[in-house]
Amino acid sequence: MPMPLRSAFALLLPGLLAACAAPMASNSPVGPVPSGPVEVGIIGINDFHGSLEPPRQSVNVADGKGGVIPVPAGGAAWLASAIDSIRAKHPQSMTVSAGDMISASQLASSLYLDEPAIGVMNRIGVDFNAVGNHEFDNGQQELLRKQTGGCEKFTAKQPCALEPFTGATFKYLAASTKRADGSTLFPATGLKTFGSGRSAVTVGVIGLTLKGTPNLVNPTGIQGLTFADEADTINAAVPALKKQGADAIVVLIHEGGRTKGEPNPQGCENFAGDIRPILDRLDTRVDVVVSGHTHWSYVCDYGALNPAKPFLLTSAGVYGELVTDITLKIDPVAGRVVSKRAENVIVQSAPYKGTRGDIGNTALFPQFQPRADVAEYVAKYVEASKQYTQRPIGKLDVAAPKLEGPGDKGGGPLGNLIADAQLGATQDKGAQIAFMNPFGIRAPLVPAADGTLTFGDIYLCQPFGNNVVTETMTGAQIKAVLEEGLDDTGPKQALAPSTGFVFTYDPARPSGDRIVSITLDGKPLDMAQTYRVTVNGFLGLGGDGFSGFVGKPDTVTGPTDIDALEGWIRAVPVRAVPQETRVVVKG
Repeated sequence: MPMPLRSAFALLLPGLLAACAAPMASNSPVGPVPSGPVEVGIIGINDFHGSLEPPRQSVNVADGKGGVIPVPAGGAAWLASAIDSIRAKHPQSMTVSAGDMISASQLASSLYLDEPAIGVMNRIGVDFNAVGNHEFDNGQQELLRKQTGGCEKFTAKQPCALEPFTGATFKYLAASTKRADGSTLFPATGLKTFGSGRSAVTVGVIGLTLKGTPNLVNPTGIQGLTFADEADTINAAVPALKKQGADAIVVLIHEGGRTKGEPNPQGCENFAGDIRPILDRLDTRVDVVVSGHTHWSYVCDYGALNPAKPFLLTSAGVYGELVTDITLKIDPVAGRVVSKRAENVIVQSAPYKGTRGDIGNTALFPQFQPRADVAEYVAKYVEASKQYTQRPIGKLDVAAPKLEGPGDKGGGPLGNLIADAQLGATQDKGAQIAFMNPFGIRAPLVPAADGTLTFGDIYLCQPFGNNVVTETMTGAQIKAVLEEGLDDTGPKQALAPSTGFVFTYDPARPSGDRIVSITLDGKPLDMAQTYRVTVNGFLGLGGDGFSGFVGKPDTVTGPTDIDALEGWIRAVPVRAVPQETRVVVKG
């Protein structure tokens, strides 16, 4: 009886495999058969925002007793040392960033068009950076210069002011950012191979920003660009990377979520956010997602949230305060990841004085020392910027903290102070009300012992340089725009109002109908009456999803937001930080 073809092939297969393994066979890799999986380290950061110096902020961790331990963290030279320490654990590694490496930066970086932020990352040894929304703040031509280098001028600031700029040695990735002809602004993907012969493994990287980027940047900076659906973009890139030999797939996406519960940079408790619907649609061949945008730290086994999507999800917070140590074990024969784990490492740096007093170091976590070459490089730019940063601008009676969390309870005293400043700066334009978006507040205002604030202090708080605009709105339109911040589309953000304006909302009510009451100077806001309203130019263009501010009549441009804040603080010997509640949450 003739042998079945399948059986004959089964007997023949070992011989064929042996022949393919022979040193003289075709173009297959040579060398001994690997004895086990290959370990590769992925070092992840996100939302660095040009934080050359320690940002005078802390990473909060639970103390196990119902309290919180604040750990001072961040600073480029300390971040470099932390990354070096992680590299020492991984003979084979790559370093990646999930966007917003630049812009909304410290003054020493911003004054020089974030060239020093790029210089820091070159020295640290980043391999790939996904574009974030803030990468577009100075326009696409300036962003392209960040990659290629040169001194061509695309902004009001002078490039190459301290030294020639040679561009990023790492690769920008922008899989979802497309020109009119369908090409991507930067490459969509990258590859890095580790080892050689049969033990070689290749990691494929996909980098992209969030689809909502047009809502977050000045439209002139992205003219001619479109931002495609995130999940569709990733899923289209995975098969192409696999065809190019990728054994592991890492996604760098500038979108994220948040956790709830006790502070835990290693946790994933009650994880939620705009990234979840994207993750739930991803190709199951994705192994790791390094995320950002929300400035929140987490490490998630996403398979515990959605068993059909068993990848690892991470975020390292903001300002280089943490760095994620990811370990992949890859089977080079099967061409797949067999295990993965991650840990967020706190970049414990210098102690500082905060709104809660002195924040000192703790022995509970390693304390890093600044890496000398990066510290020297940063010092050059910090010294050059001192004439701006150290100039006194006035005094506050108390520190004004930056509220942490989702931002649905208003901007607190600091948000109120900024709104008052913008109202004061535009009353000559007829302004009666001003609003500040809490997400636009970057740092607390912490005066010196005698109450003195410097320009550097207020710049850390408001680094965007937006002009304020005053426009005419009806009471009904004001209510509608407040509802936009509290609806179920995107993160909730209750606008911080100026003095005399109080509103109450009930989060239990249906989306779009959560405002319970609004008063101005103690009287109900008249829905039919018109009012003059001031906001920063970002909100005036519909930023953060506040479309209700767009296209309103009688719009007049005023000073920059930071000039308004400086003028308000300087106008009196000591400016009192407003402590009254202007945003009331019912229940």
